[in-house]
Amino acid sequence: MAKNFKALQAKMPPGARLRAEAKADAMLRSMSLDELREALNLTQEELANRLQVKQPAVAKLERREDVRLSTLRALIEAMGGHIEVRAVFPQGTVVLRQPSESQAA
Repeated sequence: MAKNFKALQAKMPPGARLRAEAKADAMLRSMSLDELREALNLTQEELANRLQVKQPAVAKLERREDVRLSTLRALIEAMGGHIEVRAVFPQGTVVLRQPSESQAA
């Protein structure tokens, strides 16, 4: 018989629960484009309609290893999000602005 996840989680020792939550958080922070689209309950067809392209174009984009930033930005915005590019160095992290944002500042 299936058990309620919350009931099983409540029986976990605190350390195990924290490790499981950290692992779940890490998994949620690292997704491929198709995993992200599916997590948002979007089909390729729905996303294609938002981008005003055909469904095969979305399928092709999800398989690409190298996506232009402008294409990625359009895709993420069509999913309801926005892109934030960070450069990570040993000294710290810098959020990179678009050239148009640099000129406006």
